[in-house]
Amino acid sequence: MVTRNTPTQRQRRLGMEMRKMRMAADVTTEYAAGLLGIDRTRLSNMESGIRTFSADRVRTLACNYECTDEDYVSALVAMAEHKERGWWEQYRGSLPAGLLDIAELEWHTTRLRAVQFMHPPGLLQTEEYARGIFGAGLIPISRLEVELRVAHRMARQQVFDRPAPLSLTTYIHEAALRMRFGSIEATRNQLIYLAEQSERDTVEVRVIPMTVIDFPGAGHTMAYADGPVPQLDTVQLDSTSGPVFTDADAQLAKYRAHMTWMDSAALPPAASRDFILTVAREL
Repeated sequence: MVTRNTPTQRQRRLGMEMRKMRMAADVTTEYAAGLLGIDRTRLSNMESGIRTFSADRVRTLACNYECTDEDYVSALVAMAEHKERGWWEQYRGSLPAGLLDIAELEWHTTRLRAVQFMHPPGLLQTEEYARGIFGAGLIPISRLEVELRVAHRMARQQVFDRPAPLSLTTYIHEAALRMRFGSIEATRNQLIYLAEQSERDTVEVRVIPMTVIDFPGAGHTMAYADGPVPQLDTVQLDSTSGPVFTDADAQLAKYRAHMTWMDSAALPPAASRDFILTVAREL
């Protein structure tokens, strides 16, 4: 069983779900550990993601916890079975772990809905525009780190070319279209690229014009990632200290309602594409 001092977000999530299942069954750590023939410290480490669960142990515990939701259990088993190192692992130790967790989340989700207020989402950025964003921080970073972050951001876009391409819907406020990062030409090229990417079958870009009033959650950048079952949905929020992940039921319900409002307030896809190209011409 692999031990990790810094588990990934996905490993922490599996451990947390297994702990949640145990607590719902009103089973003690000592009793659950005995079911697996291990000590309680090891099980605690598994529930915190420091040690990994095997698929067999997930099934054993789910059975003894009397969890009858087969789809949920199967999804957890699949998480435990997936041992393949993702492409993002090549950046571990070179970039903040939070950036790798974002890439891992995107890779394992089938549907992502993103809300942006400052710039288009990273999955739809050009290299030149991304370089402008990373070079605009209040605390300058080295040229090497800028290039590493740009390379990582570009690599994230391979989710659109995998066998089952990611389905992305992004709601972008008009302000994000008019913010400039890098040169005017870089910003114009970014907008044209955004319009082009919106023609992909699996990409939908929706613009929220400044004329929209009574905006709930204004300025709150976030991404809602659908899990294989609703219980495994995840919301990723941006913060100055790095990405924050949340999956509490109440929070998920709040952000689902937020997405419903976005869908009703944003321009349709074709009108959004025309809007983006109009802004590009105005630069």
